[in-house]
Amino acid sequence: MSYVDGFVVPVPKANLSDYKKLAKTASEVWLEHGALEYREWIADDVKPGKLTSFPQSVAMTSEETVVFAWIVYESRAHRNAVNEKVMKDPRMQTDPSTWPFDGKRMIFGGFAPLLEE
Repeated sequence: MSYVDGFVVPVPKANLSDYKKLAKTASEVWLEHGALEYREWIADDVKPGKLTSFPQSVAMTSEETVVFAWIVYESRAHRNAVNEKVMKDPRMQTDPSTWPFDGKRMIFGGFAPLLEE
């Protein structure tokens, strides 16, 4: 059974090019350190809801879009080992004030399998 880290992040539309560069570097780092898969997806059909929605979850503004992503690992132990290496990697040692998105509104977490078919 696998384990997944998932995240949702608001990205200013004007910063998409910079965000994509950051995402490319992040994917290279995670994969080099052992992640099985790294995927990022940009909003295409995510309308605001009445109570909940992807845009509302990150307090998205009209100048932003939302990115949904996940990283796959063999297990939670494997994820912890990979993430420990990733956090020590110099390419990930950046000042959050230079990120092309507001990291304070990013939603993330680890997920154990419920159903895998």
